[in-house]
Amino acid sequence: MVKSPGWTILAPDETGKAAMGNDPDDAAPSRVYGGVAADERRSRRRSALFDAALDLLAEGGAPAVTKRAVCVRARLNDRYFYEQFTDRDALLTALVEEHTALGIAAVVTATHHAEPDVHSQVRAAADAALGFLLADPRRSALLLNAQSTEALQAARLSTQHAIARAMSAVGREILAAPADPLDADMTAYSVVSGALELVAAWMRGEFDTTREHLTDLIARLLLSTDSAQHVAGTKSAT
Repeated sequence: MVKSPGWTILAPDETGKAAMGNDPDDAAPSRVYGGVAADERRSRRRSALFDAALDLLAEGGAPAVTKRAVCVRARLNDRYFYEQFTDRDALLTALVEEHTALGIAAVVTATHHAEPDVHSQVRAAADAALGFLLADPRRSALLLNAQSTEALQAARLSTQHAIARAMSAVGREILAAPADPLDADMTAYSVVSGALELVAAWMRGEFDTTREHLTDLIARLLLSTDSAQHVAGTKSAT
């Protein structure tokens, strides 16, 4: 067993065994060890498990993501897996939630940094969303494997709702007369779910077009939605 400032790393013949070892987190959860606090060590281990799961998902799909395979790839004892997750499904769900939150943050940031007109903001949002997926080739595996297990299917639905809520919130900021909140949420959900499926089909090679063209198309879809919400909001206000 080899000690690292961030976590306990197992030698190759020990990986996957349930041995507890003499990890500093056992005796003193708040102790600073090697200059790194316990919370930071746990955060690093969580990141290592996420990276390992994403690697495996990209390489072999959901069946490749097992507790043992993740621990071997992360070079962590399986006790650290259970420190973070109850099982493989919990890991996959948390992985999707993590990247959904990162993606939404990237889109919101891009929208706020765009020119103040609606067209520029919507184009920036579409470009940021695609850019986030393409920045790490492994992220496409999350989208392309979204229907492969019950846990990933449930996570995809949660993702669609989360993105739709964020889209509705941004719409309420940039539209002078936003639509009824329920109408806005349902419209956003229909556009988001369709756009995600379109992007997945593009990644599978079903549409021979460029990222630029796809970004423009998604932006037009979003703009048409915003226009419809603006008209609905104007009517409801009169």
